[in-house]
Amino acid sequence: MRLALLTNEYPPTIYGGAGVHVDFLVRELARMIDVDVHCLGPDREGATAHRPPAELLDANPALRTLGTDMLMAAAVDKSTDLVHSHTWYTGLAGHVTALLHDIPHVVTAHSLEPSRPWKAEQLGGGYALSSWAERVAFTAADAVIAVSAGMAGDIRGAYPEVKPERIHVIHNGVDTDFYAPDDNPEGVRALGVDPDLPYVIYVGRITRQKGLPHLLAACHQLRPGVQIVLCASAPDTAEIAAEVRSEVDSLTAARGGGVIWHQEMLPRPELVRLLSHATAFVCPSIYEPLGIVNLEAASCGTAVVASDVGGIPEVVAHEKTGLLVHYDNTDIPSYESELAAAINTLLDDPTRAKEMGAAGRDRAIREFGWHIIADQTLAVYKSLLR
Repeated sequence: MRLALLTNEYPPTIYGGAGVHVDFLVRELARMIDVDVHCLGPDREGATAHRPPAELLDANPALRTLGTDMLMAAAVDKSTDLVHSHTWYTGLAGHVTALLHDIPHVVTAHSLEPSRPWKAEQLGGGYALSSWAERVAFTAADAVIAVSAGMAGDIRGAYPEVKPERIHVIHNGVDTDFYAPDDNPEGVRALGVDPDLPYVIYVGRITRQKGLPHLLAACHQLRPGVQIVLCASAPDTAEIAAEVRSEVDSLTAARGGGVIWHQEMLPRPELVRLLSHATAFVCPSIYEPLGIVNLEAASCGTAVVASDVGGIPEVVAHEKTGLLVHYDNTDIPSYESELAAAINTLLDDPTRAKEMGAAGRDRAIREFGWHIIADQTLAVYKSLLR
């Protein structure tokens, strides 16, 4: 079997969960079938990279992406048996490729455009284009992979034209050998963290979806002496970047320090170190199809405090591997207070936090290894080629 896998992100350029998913999925699939990776952006090893046509360099970002999609579709080898696209960035490329070569198209839903209306402030009219491209890809695809049961429900709601039998739930995975507990707490000192004091950690992009401003508000209510580590990068807009900067400055002043902000994406080994020694990892997302970073934290043996949105409850077992906090967009102050209370619960009982972290790692090993996810994905491919 020869697969063309189409993606926006691919190493070393990864900024979100979709890129992590593709990175590790390709590693496993390549052990079993031939995989040709096509990605957006600059040239890199292991993939064929595509950039916008020169005539579109000054166009709306969404239009540049769609132009690049056409170049990507044209580059897929005619001997390809199946095409698999990831996110709206390559969905239209997958659709056109399938038509050109009369082959099946699989698309993985890492998020849905109708569920992210705040992207209009990032893309302007391009948001209508990205939404259109996603609808075309999803409604025509031979199979749609949802990264959670929650996401599958969102797909049915947004795109009722997609027949239920074409939707397959295959969770994100985690490399439990790589994301494993680090045994040297002193290692975090080089990253600005005092290993002798407790800390909580956030890892994610600076985007409305990830809810970072809610966490910053909640942190005003945390116990004194607790360090707050923010691995927050890649702001969607200058406006949200300025908003977060102001809130971080306010929090730092109110707490008299203890806020450590890494504004560039850290290498994975450093993230593993920071995740491993935190009392809790916090995911304050207001929309999250699964939240792969929750799996990474759990695999590092760290308890997770997270919103109860999307697919997160499928990853975080409440009261067992972490604590879930109900998100209600009509009562944000209560959500932020409850988020702070959940974090404080684990800070006040570090033994319980460690027990939850250990349970989370056990579950990650049993249920979320990438070899499991790759086997399930390959089974979908084979079902379409019979």
